[in-house]
Amino acid sequence: MKKNETNVYLKEYLDDCLLRKRLSEKTLSAYKIDLKQFFDFIDQSYVDDFKKINEYILYLNQRYTKHKTIKRKIASVKAFYMYLEYREVIEFSPFKKIRTKIKEPKVLPKIIQKEYLEIIFQWLVVNLESANTEYKKRIALRNLTIIELLFSTGIRISELCHLKVEDINFQERLLKIFGKGSKERIIYIGNDDVMNLLKLLIKYNKNNKYLFLNKFNKQLSEQSVRILLTTIEKEKGLSTHITPHMFRHTFATTLLEKEVDIRYIQNILGHSSISTTQIYTHVNSLKQKEILTNKNPMNDYKEINWKRL
Repeated sequence: MKKNETNVYLKEYLDDCLLRKRLSEKTLSAYKIDLKQFFDFIDQSYVDDFKKINEYILYLNQRYTKHKTIKRKIASVKAFYMYLEYREVIEFSPFKKIRTKIKEPKVLPKIIQKEYLEIIFQWLVVNLESANTEYKKRIALRNLTIIELLFSTGIRISELCHLKVEDINFQERLLKIFGKGSKERIIYIGNDDVMNLLKLLIKYNKNNKYLFLNKFNKQLSEQSVRILLTTIEKEKGLSTHITPHMFRHTFATTLLEKEVDIRYIQNILGHSSISTTQIYTHVNSLKQKEILTNKNPMNDYKEINWKRL
């Protein structure tokens, strides 16, 4: 297969990932980088040489320390070759005879200590109450809403930044989330503080379709949320580096501590199934509503005095 033919099939494959598999732009970008890296390494348009593929896998293991990165890069190329086989461009994928299974070390999820959560929430509330201009109030309100939403729903930071105003059903207290692979799930907003914050935030949106905006009234970036947490971390002298994803871990851990069934937590978080049993286990919407109302992690923290805002 010539180089120009490979480029044609690469484009067709990526289009298929976008249109049929509905993968995100972020995932597609990673695929493009992974495939380019592979073809640059083998220095040819197509390879069925097992030795060359094994050399590439060895190269990845030497260059990268994170097992997830290595697995993704191999999976990206493997998926493309499977596509070529499916299209009958090649007779069989050479990756079928290559051992690519990489055992990842188990890493316990990092959670945020309760005392640190209290410090973070206190910083956010004080920042909002001391805001002396409309602009400062809008930014402070946005920041508080972000952190409370992260902690009370377990939403991913990428999902949060892509939330649109139309994704909120205020009457039913429902939040529509588009997760990995454009998978849609519905989350019940069980905490009154979060609902009140969302209603207030909408007033500042100026008819923008995105829920969370930057100072230029454009869609807020994930990096902006990380910078916010780093700012709080430095100002309050926290010894632990806080990331947006830690709120998700803390949310799930707190629900487990409150004896919520792991199957319900899996559904709420939008995790892919890890066993056949879990594939066919669905959370009843009423049960989810009960969980997120009565056992919501946000319920453990002092209510905001709305009269002062």
